[in-house]
Amino acid sequence: MKISEVCFIISSLYVPTEGLGAYPKLGLPGDEESGLTCRTYVFQDESHTLGNALKSIINRYDDVDFCGYTVPHPAESKMHFRIQTKETPALEVLKRGLKDLQKVCDHTIDLFDKEVKEFNKT
Repeated sequence: MKISEVCFIISSLYVPTEGLGAYPKLGLPGDEESGLTCRTYVFQDESHTLGNALKSIINRYDDVDFCGYTVPHPAESKMHFRIQTKETPALEVLKRGLKDLQKVCDHTIDLFDKEVKEFNKT
């Protein structure tokens, strides 16, 4: 799954005010009681590649108290991603993190392409 696809999925989520119980792929049991600033999101078909990169970006935000991820078992193709913030809703932080990660990836690709063209000139 591409980061832009994940951004689209996250940005189009409808999060009910009573919690995520009706949306089992979006949160884990117990998240309903922890408020909007504490959430665990389950990413299907993702692993350490997305988890570590996204965690590294989100952990730099001032409003974030905790951000981490785990891959429950190597045989399962899913990642649990936890965000705890002071005031900002965790979903907003996740959206921002995905957008910032997309910018980093775009910059890296642009820089790589530029250097390849420069190398091929010689």
